[in-house]
Amino acid sequence: MTLALGQILIGQSAAMVQLRADILRIAPTRIPVLIEGETGTGKELVANALHSLGKKSGEFVAVNVAAVSDSLFESQVFGHRRGAFTGAIADHHGFLEAASRGTLFLDEISSLPLHLQPKLLRVLET
Repeated sequence: MTLALGQILIGQSAAMVQLRADILRIAPTRIPVLIEGETGTGKELVANALHSLGKKSGEFVAVNVAAVSDSLFESQVFGHRRGAFTGAIADHHGFLEAASRGTLFLDEISSLPLHLQPKLLRVLET
């Protein structure tokens, strides 16, 4: 990260100081992290800071789940092979593969339809 963490996540409240300390403590680990907060509170900034400070070798991939249509979700997240369905004219690496050895940030995950949640949960668990 080219800017210091304090320049990205500004503020001197006790909560912000604690957040920055938590990021510095967690970033070097490989544990999954759940970032919660209202829209516009900087969840993606926190995820990007965790990625950058953790020196991950892969990419940071941010996906707004609400913007991916139900019918394309599996293909976009998991990828597909050429010929897997009508219109699949080439292999497509999904978001999971794009974020391999990096960070996958799934924003607005609460908008994911119920019938797709078990598929994503299974991948995240394994």
